[in-house]
Amino acid sequence: MTLLRLSLRAVRPYWGWVALVVVFQLAGVIAGLYLPTLNADIIDDGVARGDIDAIWALGGWMLLVTFANIIAVIVANYAGARAAMSVGRDLRSEVFDQVATYSAQELHRFGTASLITRSTNDVQQVQMLVFFGLNMLVQAPITGVGGIVMALTVEPGLAWLIAVMVPLMLVAVGLVIWRAAPLFRVMQERIDRINLILREQITGIRVLRAFTREEHESGRYEVANEALTDTNRRVGLLMILIQPIIMFMLNASSVLVLWFAAPRVEAGQMEVGSITAFIAYLIQILIAVMMATFMTMMIPRAMVSSERIQEVLDTRTSVVVSETGASTVDGVGELAFEDVSFTYPGAEKPVLEYISFSGRAGQTIAIIGGTGAGKTTLMNLVPRLMDATSGRVVLDGTDVRDLSAQVLWDRIGLVPQKPYLFSGTVASNLRFGRPDATDEELWHALTVAQGRDFVAAMPDGLDSVIAQGGTNVSGGQRQRLCIARALVARPEIYLFDDSFSALDLTTDARLRAALRPETRDALVLIVAQRVSTITDADLILVLDHGRVVAQGTHQQLLAESGTYREIVASQGAEEEAA
Repeated sequence: MTLLRLSLRAVRPYWGWVALVVVFQLAGVIAGLYLPTLNADIIDDGVARGDIDAIWALGGWMLLVTFANIIAVIVANYAGARAAMSVGRDLRSEVFDQVATYSAQELHRFGTASLITRSTNDVQQVQMLVFFGLNMLVQAPITGVGGIVMALTVEPGLAWLIAVMVPLMLVAVGLVIWRAAPLFRVMQERIDRINLILREQITGIRVLRAFTREEHESGRYEVANEALTDTNRRVGLLMILIQPIIMFMLNASSVLVLWFAAPRVEAGQMEVGSITAFIAYLIQILIAVMMATFMTMMIPRAMVSSERIQEVLDTRTSVVVSETGASTVDGVGELAFEDVSFTYPGAEKPVLEYISFSGRAGQTIAIIGGTGAGKTTLMNLVPRLMDATSGRVVLDGTDVRDLSAQVLWDRIGLVPQKPYLFSGTVASNLRFGRPDATDEELWHALTVAQGRDFVAAMPDGLDSVIAQGGTNVSGGQRQRLCIARALVARPEIYLFDDSFSALDLTTDARLRAALRPETRDALVLIVAQRVSTITDADLILVLDHGRVVAQGTHQQLLAESGTYREIVASQGAEEEAA
C-alpha cells in the first residue's frame, strides 16, 4: 500500500518521538481505564457506606491518576505533533527537490497547478493522518481491548452488550465511510482545477482586462468552485451522519446497561458502583471504535494524496544528469549539433529533424522561422532543459550529456523566451548567476542591456523591489533585466531566445551594438522573429517544420533561399535590408 510505505519511510527518522507517543499514550490509557474502577469504589465503599475517610482517600488517589492522565496525553500529543510536522516538512522538501530536477516534459505532464496541490494540500493530508494515527491508532486499540477486559472484570454477565454494540457501530460508520471514500479523489482533482484556473487568472490579469473577459473567467471559476463545493457538500452530508450514529449508540448502550442491570442490582447480584463502571467502560470501548472509524475516514483521502505524492517522487526526469560527468572541459565555447532530432513523448512527428551546425567563440548564430518551427526547442537542447532523442549536442568536443550539470550551466547564459524575474530586488536578480558580482559590474551590465536609465530612475536604484515574475516592470524592462542578468554571469555561450521582441527598433539596435564588444569572446545563439535583429549574424539558420531548410549569412540567404525571402518580405523589410 502506497500510503503505508510512504508514511513508514517518512516516519523512520523520528522513531524517538514515535516511542514517546507509544509510551505516554499507554500510560494515559492505563490511567484512563483505572478511573472508572476508582469511581465505582468511591460509590460502593464510600458513598453507600457513608465512609467519609474512604471518599477522601479514594478521591485524592483519583485526582492523582487524573493528573497523570493529563500529563501523559499532553506529552503524547506533543511528540506526535513533532513527528507529524517533521514528516510534512520532509515530504514537501522531497517533492520540491524532485520537481526541481524535472525537465520541461515532466513539468508539462503534471502541470503547475497539480504540482502545487501535491506539495501543499496532498502533503497536508498525509501529515494529518500521521498525527492522528500516531495518537489514535495507539490509543484506540489499547483503550478498546483494555476496556473490554475491565468491563468483563466488573460484570461478565453483561458481556453480550459489548458483543452487540461494537459490531453495530462498526457496520453503521463503515457504510458511511464506504460511500464517502470515492469522493475524496474527486475532491483532490477539483482542488487541482481550482488552482489551475486561479493561477491562470492571476498571471493573466492584464490580458483579461485588455479583452474585458473578467466576467467569462469569473464564470469559469464559479463553475469549478461550485463543483468543488458540491463534492465537499456530498462528503459533508455523509460525514455528519457519523456523530448522531455515535451519540445514539452511546446513549442506547447506557440505557441498555441500566435496563438489564437494574434487576441484578435489586437481586443483590450487582452493586451500583459496578453499573457506573461498566457504563464508563462500555463508553470507552465505543469511543475507541469511534476513533478507529474516524481514522478510517481520513485514510481514503490520505491514500489518494499519498499516491499523488508518490507519483511525483517516482517520476524521474528525462534529462539524466551524469554523476560521473566530466568536471572540466578544454575549449572556449565551441558548440556543434550533430544530426540532432527531438520528439515529444507520444507525438506522431518529431519537432526537430537532423539538425546539424557548429559555431565557435566570437560568432553569432541566429535562428529564424515561423511559429512552431522548433526554434525554442532547439535552444532548450543546449542547456539540457530537454535531451535530444537522437544525435548529439557537443560542447567543446564533449557530448553535453557527459558533462556534469555545474560545468554545463556555468558555461551558459540563458535569456528565455518568457523573461522571468524573482521576487527580491534588482540587484538580487542580476546576481542570480554570480552572487559575488560588484555593484559596478551590475551597472555596467545594465548599461549594455539598455536598462541603466530606468533602474537609476527607480526610488532605490539597484535595491528597488521587484515583484514575483517582474510584474511591476514592463515587458521590455523585464527583457533588459534578464539580458543584464546573463551578462553579469559572463558565460562562454549566450542563448537569447527571442529576447528582443519587446524592444522597439531603436533600443534593439542600440542593445545589439553594445553587445558586440561584450560578447566578442563568446558564442552567441539568437532566436529572433525580426529580421532586423539578425542581419549581422555570422550564420543564420532558417527552420521550417523542424528542419534546417537554409543556412548562411543574410545576403546569401536573400539570394538563395525563397523561404528566407518570404520571411523578409512578410516583415516589409526586403528593400530596406537590401
